[in-house]
Amino acid sequence: MTTTTLTPSTPTAGPPRSTSGTVAPRPRRTQTRIPLTRLVGVELRKMFDTRAGFWLMASLVITNLLATAAIIVFAPDDQLTFDNFAAAIGAPMTVILPMIGILAVTSEWTQRSGLTTFTLVPHRGRVLGAKFLAATGVGVVSMFVALAVGAVGTLVGSAVAGVDPVWNVSVAHFALIVLGSVLGMLFGFMLGLVIRNSAGAIVTYFVYTLVLPPLLGLLAANQKWFADLQPWVDYSYAQRPLFDGSLNSQQWQQLGVSGALWFLLPMAVGLLVVRRTEVK
Repeated sequence: MTTTTLTPSTPTAGPPRSTSGTVAPRPRRTQTRIPLTRLVGVELRKMFDTRAGFWLMASLVITNLLATAAIIVFAPDDQLTFDNFAAAIGAPMTVILPMIGILAVTSEWTQRSGLTTFTLVPHRGRVLGAKFLAATGVGVVSMFVALAVGAVGTLVGSAVAGVDPVWNVSVAHFALIVLGSVLGMLFGFMLGLVIRNSAGAIVTYFVYTLVLPPLLGLLAANQKWFADLQPWVDYSYAQRPLFDGSLNSQQWQQLGVSGALWFLLPMAVGLLVVRRTEVK
């Protein structure tokens, strides 16, 4: 008859126990927040990754080059100044930059990527802040690209015409132009927040820039009371001195009051709606 020796089996690993025999709670894993720099980088990639986004960004440079070439070819020799190059380059940018601001917001709804975005980053305010910073960065960088293209155009045009280059745009004037262009882009950003539809926001922007100013100008020409009130309530009218290169204290106040009515208040409403609306 044989004898079998039984060895105790090793207990399986389980939750740690305290000295009193009760099961100790597992330590919670701390999750680090996604840094804002990464969110901004993701939003910048969204602007460039798609074919439409790439060509929209490329159109900034293409229109700059076309406007510069048109000034060199068709403008008289005495008009080959840096100011004229800047004005010609700025005209298409005032249209393209707001489109970039609109699409930076509405892409989450029109392309139905909002559910994925806000699931990965539940704090919608941080996502919107990253979009705001990305759009502002694109606007500022594009203005410096336009500055470089305009400077090259001034040198080339002056060399072709055989005249001395005229640098009649100061640093302060350029800073005001950058501010006006960025404000235009952020106005498109605001429309994207409020409407959350690309086509609707773009149509609204063109109504605001092409239809509303002539109507308000006609009203101001025929009604004296509105002529005095227009700089305080017409945001587009209040922005024009930015591109002229100088604002006095009253014009700054008019820009602030009209901007609060047309920009800050609607943006606050849009932020509130976006943070509370259901994403489908």
